[in-house]
Amino acid sequence: MPPISGIEGISSAFTLAPPTGPAKATDDTAFANSVTGAIDELRSLQSESDKLKVAAVTGDLDDIHSAMIASSRASVTLELVAAVRNKGVDAFNEIMRMQA
Repeated sequence: MPPISGIEGISSAFTLAPPTGPAKATDDTAFANSVTGAIDELRSLQSESDKLKVAAVTGDLDDIHSAMIASSRASVTLELVAAVRNKGVDAFNEIMRMQA
């Protein structure tokens, strides 16, 4: 079964750096870089979607499907980034509730 097209951009936004050694308690750069990359990817997808929407409204766009696909990709990526953020906040709150 062939993969669904359009998912590659989303999955590439959340790739983690390969481990470089034993995990350190203060080494949070891999997660921070992943989240930053996802947000940058989201911004570029939203920018592309906005450009195609303007082109569709002004009549400069021949293929409305590309505007709809770009809009859907931006929407799904936004939902994914929000879900990851919510899970991170939940995990942080759970850690804060732990007793020593």
